Amino acid sequence: MIVSIIGIGLIGGSMGIALKESGFANHIIGVDRDPDNLDKALRRRLIDEAAPLEVAISRSEVVVLAVPVNAIEDLLPRVLDLIGSQVVLDVGSTKRNILQRIRLHPQRRQYVATHPMAGTEFSGPEAALPGLFSGKCCVFCDVEASSPDAVAVVKWLYEALGMQIVYLGGGEHDVHTAYVSHISHISSFALALTVLKKEEDEKRIFELASGGFGSTVRLAKSSPQMWIPIFEQNRDNVLDVLDEHINTLAQFRSLLIKKDFKTFHQLIEQSNQIKKILP
Repeated sequence: MIVSIIGIGLIGGSMGIALKESGFANHIIGVDRDPDNLDKALRRRLIDEAAPLEVAISRSEVVVLAVPVNAIEDLLPRVLDLIGSQVVLDVGSTKRNILQRIRLHPQRRQYVATHPMAGTEFSGPEAALPGLFSGKCCVFCDVEASSPDAVAVVKWLYEALGMQIVYLGGGEHDVHTAYVSHISHISSFALALTVLKKEEDEKRIFELASGGFGSTVRLAKSSPQMWIPIFEQNRDNVLDVLDEHINTLAQFRSLLIKKDFKTFHQLIEQSNQIKKILP
């Protein structure tokens, strides 16, 4: 396979490494609007060559869109305009708007909407990791609108990356990711801002920070260029989840005010049930 990856950041770069190592692809073409990203990707051997969009698509069998979701929404119709028999997939964290945008495109069946649930708080080609996807889950959305052959190729690609595949509708996907991913990032951003504000007065606060604090605010290092479009596209679902989260925090606050530590203990025990889902 010759695979073109549009967007050579953490996800695109990691995919380039893994697709070559797995044997799925024998040649990776990188496309990126930032020449520095392409230069870094070439030096790190994430890609075999860099090319303009039209050239890369014409020479490829599979085209991967690994850019922020707002860019996918604008770029995907253009990519579909340029393809013949190529298979196109995206790796965006939201799906409803993207799917709606290309719903009536004549090449819609050559496109498979996917979301590999993998990543780190870092960005750019220098953050790419060869084993990023192994053992993780990838969501396929609205596969009934894609051709069986295209779905088979994309399934083969993700199995080569070592991922487990689940199938959801686009709207269902956006609701679930609001709960398991998007609210986690907002909470981390908020906690980091809270502590940074306190740190203005207490300069030594970070000397006391333990592993628990580090793991909780790790996501606050994530790129706003990636996350603002996600929050914008999944705004309604994120607001619903955020309202639930704020209500739960308010409940904890009320229990502390009342010194009702018995109920507080019960709620923490209930939260411990997450161990059954996340060992």
